Amino acid sequence: MKKRILFTTAFLLFIVPLVNSQVIYSDNFNENVLTVESTSAYSASLSNDNLLINANGSATAYSAFSYNFHNNGTNTSTNVTSTPKLYIKAKGTSNPNFRIDLQDENDFVTNANSTSIRLSNDFEIYELDYTGKLQDGGFGGSTCTSATAPCPVDSSVINRLVFFVNDAQGGYSGTIEIDWISFGEPLEAIPPPSAFDVRYNQVVYLVGRGKTISIAANGSFSNEAYTILDNADNVVLSGTTGTSSLWSDSGEHIANIDISEVNTEGTYRFQIDSEEITFKVSIDGYADLREEAFKYYYYNRSSTALESANAGVYARPAGTPDNIVLVHSSAASPARPTGTIISAPKGWYDAGDYNKYVVNSGISTYTLLAAFEHYPTEWGSLQYNIPEQGGDLPDILDEVLWNLDWMLNMQDPKSEGGDGGVYHKLTAKNFSGRIMPAAYNLDRYVVQKSTAAALNFAAVTAVASRIFSDYESVRPGFSAQLEQAAKDAYAWAKANPAVYYQQPSDIGTGVYGDSDVTDEFRWAAVELFITTRENTYRDDINVNSIGGGTPSWPYSDPLALISIAQYATSLESSINVTTANNTLLATADQLKDRVNSSPMKITMASNDYNWGSNGAVGNQLILLIRAYELTKDESYLDAAYTAMDYIFGRNGTGYSYVTGFGDRQVFEPHHRISDADGISAPIPGMIVGGPQNENNPDTGDCTGSGVSFPSNLPASKYVDHWCSYSTNEITINWNAPLVYAMHALDFYQKKNITLSVDDFEPVSELFKVFPNPTSRLLNIKLPKNNANATLELYSIQGKKIIEKQLNNEESSINISNLNSGLYLIKVFGDNNTYTSKIIKI
Repeated sequence: MKKRILFTTAFLLFIVPLVNSQVIYSDNFNENVLTVESTSAYSASLSNDNLLINANGSATAYSAFSYNFHNNGTNTSTNVTSTPKLYIKAKGTSNPNFRIDLQDENDFVTNANSTSIRLSNDFEIYELDYTGKLQDGGFGGSTCTSATAPCPVDSSVINRLVFFVNDAQGGYSGTIEIDWISFGEPLEAIPPPSAFDVRYNQVVYLVGRGKTISIAANGSFSNEAYTILDNADNVVLSGTTGTSSLWSDSGEHIANIDISEVNTEGTYRFQIDSEEITFKVSIDGYADLREEAFKYYYYNRSSTALESANAGVYARPAGTPDNIVLVHSSAASPARPTGTIISAPKGWYDAGDYNKYVVNSGISTYTLLAAFEHYPTEWGSLQYNIPEQGGDLPDILDEVLWNLDWMLNMQDPKSEGGDGGVYHKLTAKNFSGRIMPAAYNLDRYVVQKSTAAALNFAAVTAVASRIFSDYESVRPGFSAQLEQAAKDAYAWAKANPAVYYQQPSDIGTGVYGDSDVTDEFRWAAVELFITTRENTYRDDINVNSIGGGTPSWPYSDPLALISIAQYATSLESSINVTTANNTLLATADQLKDRVNSSPMKITMASNDYNWGSNGAVGNQLILLIRAYELTKDESYLDAAYTAMDYIFGRNGTGYSYVTGFGDRQVFEPHHRISDADGISAPIPGMIVGGPQNENNPDTGDCTGSGVSFPSNLPASKYVDHWCSYSTNEITINWNAPLVYAMHALDFYQKKNITLSVDDFEPVSELFKVFPNPTSRLLNIKLPKNNANATLELYSIQGKKIIEKQLNNEESSINISNLNSGLYLIKVFGDNNTYTSKIIKI
């Protein structure tokens, strides 16, 4: 947690009262005068000289309450023309968005360009500047109409503040507390902010791994003192920074501090200048994040209701059933003329909208399949509370099936007189409004077949075919169906090698256009050859032409390299595996070198900040991880653990880019469900696109919303606002590498901790646990004279699962309800502690 020391009440010793003639109007709520008007959704009261607003969750979108300016209880107006700046000291539970409009005596309000703040759990002083925003947009709720808008708000007769909590959503349940308000000047002096911003991993640092905190400043610095304290205020590490280096991507000067020696689990405080942050060290600590990142896909399922048993507060009715989908004229064929109705349910909503795109499903579905294919033991027993949990398939394959079933319906099947081609997308003609899926009522279409869609489809279904061949008893014939679908799509692409997607004039949704599909041909041929071992596909593979670099939805060469590396032993007699592996390693070497030498110790180069840059970070982590698997060189793995900090706050903005996690969180992603569900917090586990250095069009939309990028430098060009779809949208292809990387790194962390078990004291021959492995009962035999021994059973992540008093020399515990895997058992006897590893099967 980051403390803004100069703005919070925890440090009021630094704040002194102001006597300033420029205070135009103020109210510190100590006169027992309450001038708030509210609806049944909000109740107002005065408590401890503060204005207290309790919200019960019933407020609809744009439901407001208001505060009337007064003079000893008599309503009045105030002239704020000279300084139209409102200062407010406030806090709010659940970090609500708090919009404040000014209203004049004509009832015109400043809603054309709304002004909002994000409240925290601690009191902070906020400045809201209405300069250039004194216009009513005619949106209703005032005498200004759309025909007469914009209507000027008269700053000389402001008589009311109009408050909205989570304005476009409503539904806020919580408490807002206001200490004081003022115009012109704040009632308390605000000391200047610290010269430094601390950038750090806001989720957790791992025991046994490298740990870095980065200090950012606008100018160069050196020899700045820092201190790390534990929960008991003991100094565990102190020192001074080195000389900072200019990081041109953000325009900041950066000094990195190695805190790796802080290696005991716990919560610590890091202090430098007047800045203080709190960070955690743990054996694991990412379990909740891994689950939510994976469940992102469940939360974004199309064509189904989400039940509270699985989705909790994010439960919702079904929407977009997609059982009546029209064939668009661009997709018409003799077997399926324009207007033909097909059924293509399921799948995942691609991004912040409700459409589904085959090309982007390609890399997304592949990445999840690869996660399972590369780490089957990691995924085999994981249960993530989706409806299919506890069935015959691992949860990850159940989730992937939801999208595979949809993808199969996007093929024009030869069995029905089709040609095996694949429709590019399933979409309405235009994007919907900010509504929930159940409110969506637009006609849906499949639009144009494309070579890119066919090749992405062929590659993914080929991979899925070989994975599901191990589950023939669960889905009989499914593996063969997938293989044939892959072959048919590939054959169509070979016959139609340059059918590039062209957006029809009546369609206005996402394009995913790709006019260079040579890489997709290479990727699909590799996957089909690995699955079928048929020479037809081997002959289409020219390893020398497979490029390196970071994969993305329009660039799939590295995906081919990853699969070749996975099957290197069985492929080396058929294709040039050495060249393929060297190409992958060359990219990984570049990434590792950047982590070791760049000012911020990250994988990103200046030209990597494209649309969806955070997805690139995830894919770069995958390449480092696969390089480790190829070479067993720990330096690749070390680089991956260090580089993942970027996602969680050690970056150019200080944001943790995964919703629901971190101290500087993302609250307003461009995601229709999170915007329209009436819940103040967005769906957790979604990684947003992140900074981008392209000239993307949403800057105009954001300007219209009164929002701008704080910087135009590539690593900092990001804003947490719904309007910024180029930096704050979410997509299935950005979350997939997050899921892969976090589970892979968890796999290696478990191995690291497992190895450290050997450092425990030797197990006495008189202490035994048996049988080991076991599926149900675990027997414990103790030495004599240990009548009061205590048993503790831990997960490999260090979480205590069982604690039991042992009263006899031989006892037993039932562990049948535990997941399969490795556990640690400790028995504390009268004179000794005995430790052992056990395996639950």
